[in-house]
Amino acid sequence: MQGVGSGIVIDTRGHILTNNHVIDGTDRLRVTFGDSKQVNAKVVGKDKETDLAVVRAELHDIDSNGKDEVKFQPANFGNSDELKVGQIVMALGNPFGLTGGPTVTAGIISSLNRNLQFDNGILELVQTDAAINPGNSGGPLINTKGEVVAINTAKIPYGQGIGFAVPINTVKAILTDLIENGHVTRPWLGISTVKLNARIASIYSLPLMHGALIVNVEPYGPADNAGLRRGDIIEEINGNKIENPSQISSYIRKKKMVNDIVTITINRYGRVYDVQLRLEPHPQ
Repeated sequence: MQGVGSGIVIDTRGHILTNNHVIDGTDRLRVTFGDSKQVNAKVVGKDKETDLAVVRAELHDIDSNGKDEVKFQPANFGNSDELKVGQIVMALGNPFGLTGGPTVTAGIISSLNRNLQFDNGILELVQTDAAINPGNSGGPLINTKGEVVAINTAKIPYGQGIGFAVPINTVKAILTDLIENGHVTRPWLGISTVKLNARIASIYSLPLMHGALIVNVEPYGPADNAGLRRGDIIEEINGNKIENPSQISSYIRKKKMVNDIVTITINRYGRVYDVQLRLEPHPQ
């Protein structure tokens, strides 16, 4: 399998952040730096859910004579929670594998907290109109301070001026796991839910028209152990109002520790309960 993508140097040890779909299914990796030096690399860790991966440049391929050593200059990470719609940003990358160095395109933050459905679940992304093309994947979206605020990851086919990027704070939350463990250990509820609306509530005579309706509970999973059932409606998690399933995924994803206790408020046929649930690691 052959393809091209972009990446970001994240430390002086040669670790490079990119997209999982850039390196997925490959057995040979070759990294080209800004000064045109090339080196083999190997995958250190990857995460399909966020479409992120870390590779490491094999330094012994560079420094045979002590003259061709690459000086790694790590990127500066910003704070994606501070992003504003309309803010100017720039996308850097290697679209179509063009020669002559990186390509820079400029645009604005078009929208925040876009929840898009992918094969591996719902991902909360930043939307931008900065031009993003094949080969840009894994490259940085930066602010006017030169800080990386997101990782370019997706472009809607045939769309004009619509690109998406993973917020850098999502990256920060899993980066150590990727480098040290090769994968991300996530808390898990063990349920499947759908967004409740008036039509579903009417068909099944449910007491609410909002919230997340549990349609499946994994046997022996955290929710099953806590006594949650199919047909329960999740109203809140730790006091946070739940209007749709994506809010559940987003909230649990931000809980870094397994074995944490969360309080889930459910409505069961009109009766409201607070259920204590212990988070467990998601099965690999």
